[in-house]
Parts: sequence; C-alpha cells; structure tokens
Amino acid sequence: MNATLRERAAALRQAISGAARPSPAGFRAALDSVPFADRDAWVDAVLGLTSIPDDGPDLPSGCVPYLPCPVAAVQEAVDVARITAADVVVDVGAGVGRAAALLHLLTGARVIGLEVQRELVEAARSLEFLHPAVAIIHGDATALEALAPGGTLYFLYCPFSGARLARLLDELEPLALRRPLRLACVDLPLPPRPWLTPVDGASGAVTVFTSAASS
Repeated sequence: MNATLRERAAALRQAISGAARPSPAGFRAALDSVPFADRDAWVDAVLGLTSIPDDGPDLPSGCVPYLPCPVAAVQEAVDVARITAADVVVDVGAGVGRAAALLHLLTGARVIGLEVQRELVEAARSLEFLHPAVAIIHGDATALEALAPGGTLYFLYCPFSGARLARLLDELEPLALRRPLRLACVDLPLPPRPWLTPVDGASGAVTVFTSAASS
C-alpha cells in the first residue's frame, strides 16, 4: 500500500472517530476507490489494526484458528444478504473485530461480535471509537441469544464445523421460528436444515440463507 493510500486511510479513521463519520454509502465509495489488491491492508489501516495475537489455549477443540475475513467477502455478504441499518448483526467468531467493524461501516447496522479467545477480544480495543455501534464480546457461540440478543443476521466466516456448527444451528432454530433470520456464511457449507433456504445471487465463497419465518 503506497503513501497516498495510507494518508487517505488515516484521514478516514480520523473522520470516523469524530463528528464527520461518513455515511455507509460514503464509506463504500471510499473503499471502492481503493485498488482491489490494497483493500484488506487499507481497511486494517482505517481501523488501526496493526497486529493479531496468536491463537491461545482457550481456542476450543473443533474451532478454526482466527484468520481475518477478506474484505471482498464481507462486501458480497452485505450485498447478497441486503444488510441495512435496521439490522442487528451477530459476527460469530469475530476475532479482533475487523469484519464486525466493516459490516457496520458499510451498512450502519449495529454489530455484536462474539469471540471465545480473550486475547483477541482485548486486541479489539482498537475499535473502541466505533462503540456502541460495534461491540466485541468475550463468550462462546453456544450461548448465542444470551450474549447477543435480537440478532437479525448471523455472519459466520468458518468459525467451526462438525458438532459445534450443529449446536449453533440448533440454538438458532427456535429463534428462527419467532423472528426472521438470515445467515451469511463465508467458506462454510451448512448441513441441511428444513428452516433454512439459500438465497440466489451469491458467488464464490459466500452463501446466504433465510429462515422459514423470513419467507
């Protein structure tokens, strides 16, 4: 990333931190003006994310080590799932909060990130300038509704698979019977569930589902 892009990132970070926070459309325009190959580094600079702690012993068995979700995948999830400022997004396996912050800045939605590794939650303190719109909470996704109530969309960038993923879907099913839900999954095939329907329009690694109550 060249010096001009770094300067633009610093200026936007200052604007977001102050009274001149751009609208979601304004942030999207700024992001789209960055060369595709530089967007991940540019977003990190805007958010002040300089390093990521190593995974620790509190990473449960069956969980995937943390790796930031590509910016392009977050943008596609926003578009296909039609996330708006009216949504409450729950980012399952939020890490240091990069995708959570990006989801908010692109849409205006309130975002709650759940992360089981305490050191990653501590690292997310660099995002305090986005509070209360973005909150990264230390906790396990198996206590989903208690920790992040009222979610309308659940964002999953391959946080785990197998039994833990099945438990998450079991946790979501009764919620989906009470209110419309969407799931935006990146690099995460879901086991079939009768209450989930895939949405057309996604490509590549992103898949979006709606609950039966959404139809």
